[in-house]
Amino acid sequence: MIEIGDKLVSDEIFEKEFVCNLNACKGACCIEGDDGAPLKMEEVNLLEDHLDEIKPYMRPEGIAAVEKNGVFYMDQENEPVTSLVNGAECAFVFLDEEGITKCSVEQAYRDGKIDFNKPLSCHLYPIRVQKYRSFTALNYDRWPICKDACSLGEELGVPVYRFLKEPLIRAYGAPFYKDLEKVAEELIANKNK
Repeated sequence: MIEIGDKLVSDEIFEKEFVCNLNACKGACCIEGDDGAPLKMEEVNLLEDHLDEIKPYMRPEGIAAVEKNGVFYMDQENEPVTSLVNGAECAFVFLDEEGITKCSVEQAYRDGKIDFNKPLSCHLYPIRVQKYRSFTALNYDRWPICKDACSLGEELGVPVYRFLKEPLIRAYGAPFYKDLEKVAEELIANKNK
């Protein structure tokens, strides 16, 4: 782990390579797993406040789930997560013309209908964030459904932190990202000694 301010960053974020390969996985991360996507309470509020702008992108079953249960529920750790359809897929997914699962929230954002992107936990994947009393840990998460993303990342030579530049800046600001770049340079320099 590498300490940057009040954050502990896993070495794997610099060492592992990753580039989402939607053509291979078809967006499986949005429809597989044990719970919905982790949310911050401010994201819950944004989803509730802008649901009318997001609904046109959602599938009917997602709309029905949200209308019945709300945009979120509390998981086993008492943290908010996105509502699910039939206890499986995120209520906010839709399928594009190629059968790839995508995020209605992200599409509404890209189309200029709302001014916030998909949940930060989704945007930061494969980094998982864990907050503690005095620091925040950023860890690399391994999920078998992402093996094609790992292969593509290796093929293209793109480390996790570089693939996630936009969401890392969104989450922690440009100065933090510059610090990540400095650490990466130091790691490469030390490796080549």
